[in-house]
Amino acid sequence: MKTILIQFDTDPLPSTFDRVVAIDAGVDELFSYGGVTPDNVEGLVHGAIFTRKPSDLNHTAIFIGGSNVAAGEALLKKVTKTLFGPFQVSVMMDSNGSNTTAAATVIAAARHLDLSQTTAVVLGGTGPVGCRVAQLLLSQGATVRLGSRSLERSAATCQMLGKIVDASKLTPHETVTETGMAGACHQAELVVAAGAAGTQLISTSQLSSISTLKLAIDLNAVAPAGIQGVGVMDKARSEGSVHYYGAIGVGGTKMKIHLAAIQSLFQDNDRMLDTASIFELGQALS
Repeated sequence: MKTILIQFDTDPLPSTFDRVVAIDAGVDELFSYGGVTPDNVEGLVHGAIFTRKPSDLNHTAIFIGGSNVAAGEALLKKVTKTLFGPFQVSVMMDSNGSNTTAAATVIAAARHLDLSQTTAVVLGGTGPVGCRVAQLLLSQGATVRLGSRSLERSAATCQMLGKIVDASKLTPHETVTETGMAGACHQAELVVAAGAAGTQLISTSQLSSISTLKLAIDLNAVAPAGIQGVGVMDKARSEGSVHYYGAIGVGGTKMKIHLAAIQSLFQDNDRMLDTASIFELGQALS
């Protein structure tokens, strides 16, 4: 029986990136739908679960994507609510690549640091990738300082993360001022920049002032770099005792995780691949 991946994209046009990865993952048939919302997805889900016997539904799976992560989360909630009883298919949510990128970032960090003994600063921490990086770092026992241009937004994101993971070692920080940045980065070993494309979040001088720094990871692939001086192709580049990763340097691991996650959807008919489970899969690959 052929494997079928049904792509629900919240954008008007389904992502070509996600479609290419699905094909490279070995999917036999790919059905792609754009403009999918919680209001119009129910019929699409019914079409996926009622056309094959329950015992054959491990050959059908759903991928939720799109550029708007909040819209993807709302869609995931409706999809899981629509599945019931023996009529289950596996579902993966990776809007804007947020889950696979965050997983790859933390896996890269764990190659160089004992995360349970690490103080990490996540710049752009209120964004879709940043908050997931923070979530995964916390799950590994790290102390996390969540940086944002707005202390209020950072605090709100910290409160949200507290509902998902133990946030006792998480603190909000404003990082737009020199004083705020210095406070967030004091005695940190890890700095991750996960801000919007083309936005510099920390300068070379600010980074060099962190005497305890061991690792800097910039997830921005569009110039200027989020961390000034980090190249997009950097992969464990070292300067003295500090290692550097750019977006493409992390991207190889992200792609391996994405491919493996798609393939794993067809191993059972009840897998739910979210931030934590995608990270676990990535750890197994490492």
